[in-house]
Amino acid sequence: MSVVVEQNPALMEVNPPLVRANSHHELTEQISAITEGDVVKTPMKYWITLGITSSIAGLLLVMLTFLVWNGIGVWGNNRPVGWAWDITNFVFWIGIGHAGTLISAVLFLFRQKWRTSINRSAEAMTIFAVMCAGIFPLFHTGRPWRAYWLFPIPNTDLNIWQNFRSPLIWDVFAVNTYFTVSALFWFTGLVPDLATLRDRATTKVRQWIFGALSLGWRGSARHWSNYEKAYLILAAISTPLVLSVHSIVSFDFATSVIPGWHTTIFPPYFVAGAIFSGFACVLTLLVIARWTLNLDNLITIKHLENMNKIILVTGSIVGYAYATEFFIAWYSGNPYERFTFINRAFGPYAWAYWTMVSCNVISPQFFWVKKFRRSIPFMFILSITTNIGMWFERFVIIVTSLHRDFLPGSWGYFKPTWVDIGTFVGTIGLFLTLFLLFARFLPMIAISEVKGVLANEKHAFKGEEVLAK
Repeated sequence: MSVVVEQNPALMEVNPPLVRANSHHELTEQISAITEGDVVKTPMKYWITLGITSSIAGLLLVMLTFLVWNGIGVWGNNRPVGWAWDITNFVFWIGIGHAGTLISAVLFLFRQKWRTSINRSAEAMTIFAVMCAGIFPLFHTGRPWRAYWLFPIPNTDLNIWQNFRSPLIWDVFAVNTYFTVSALFWFTGLVPDLATLRDRATTKVRQWIFGALSLGWRGSARHWSNYEKAYLILAAISTPLVLSVHSIVSFDFATSVIPGWHTTIFPPYFVAGAIFSGFACVLTLLVIARWTLNLDNLITIKHLENMNKIILVTGSIVGYAYATEFFIAWYSGNPYERFTFINRAFGPYAWAYWTMVSCNVISPQFFWVKKFRRSIPFMFILSITTNIGMWFERFVIIVTSLHRDFLPGSWGYFKPTWVDIGTFVGTIGLFLTLFLLFARFLPMIAISEVKGVLANEKHAFKGEEVLAK
């Protein structure tokens, strides 16, 4: 659907609109049409993309079945690299999910209107990323069918109790809390839009499904008042999770005695890196959704440019953290710490370290140029580059700190097996498949919030036009 709003081109260049539509009804029609459209009317490029991603997700099922049947020895983990791709991928996916909470909760509390077209997608991305993250520590235990041992369930049969002094057990609590609150926040925001789909439904099945999910929403003043209170409370609860969840994940490393890990910079460093990779992943998904579902009028260049600015800022923070790590390794006078960082930059895994620096520190600097910030192909490539770099960051932190132990006789070199690679690629397919299904069958843009932005923009634009005259 092509929508053209008659506005002064000069004013649009100075302050480009966040939403392009002529009326609230037009917005409702455009967003609802994605979920209400017949299978035949859905763009073929969407089904082709879904077919590719679901095939890759099927690979994950094959890899996990093979893993359970043969044991985790099929992974490339060895001595001294007991943690390898499994924990690397766990931390990577948890980081991906961070942008959802930031965009939804933090930007909501700061009343940033540009979040409205992208917050729903970011929230869904958080849920799917946490689901992918949970796969790796669960199967790393070797006995995923006994996952209930991780929870403090009183029992008399096992005669065990969790070690609450270990950050690993707090990972379970933090990640589950993060998933639960994110899911509640996401679903609460969906309720008014689900009611809209219920009222527009043309079949009994759709009316029943959306009627049950919308929880009896009628759009009364009382409903809106309760909704806004609940949404605000969940946003306030979610905000500390941005800092706490990845800080707790960083404690898996920071509380150890391994050189290169036990450093106080890890919590803020991990949080900044998580926001950095999360925004890059949201950008990748939005560019794909914008193209496959023809959402140019709702996900505009202004949204994407603002995200690129945050990627630039957080990428610079991550680069500063890298430099700080090297400085502290030198300044501390600890020979083991110095050796670890020299080994990272010039040892057997130097190729991984410099890939990380190139992708995370050098590449985002292109976003200082406005032309690059507003170029769809360039930002898409750079967003993928950023996520590659952030994966390598986790790989460098984990593997390069372990593969050369205190004794040269115990040194080793980690090489991933085809099961390692297949499992990780499969989680990417699962993640993309879940997101594409969400984008097709649920409103991926908050209708009520976008309408508010459109009303404010029209009012502001009239004032600017009067001043211009």
